[in-house]
Amino acid sequence: MLFILNLLQLILYIGLWALAGQGLLFFLAGAKRDTNLFYQLFEVINKPWTFMAALISPKQIAPRHHPFVAFCVVAALYIAVTVVKIEHCVSVGVQTCK
Repeated sequence: MLFILNLLQLILYIGLWALAGQGLLFFLAGAKRDTNLFYQLFEVINKPWTFMAALISPKQIAPRHHPFVAFCVVAALYIAVTVVKIEHCVSVGVQTCK
């Protein structure tokens, strides 16, 4: 159980940092962000998250806002997995979770 929680937490952690990096480059690169190699790399990494955000968001939300929606959803999932991991470690004993 702990391995699965750690794996989920790691996947969400990577997604959070990739979405944060894409958001930072969105402002730093300006209008030339589509030609920026690192921005394109972040777009590829974040494609599953933004696709899921497009599926769950209403049609009124513009596609350019889907990465922000994805960041919020991934952050909420990361917090939820962290809380479940803490509850699991408390229930089985903290010494066994190391």
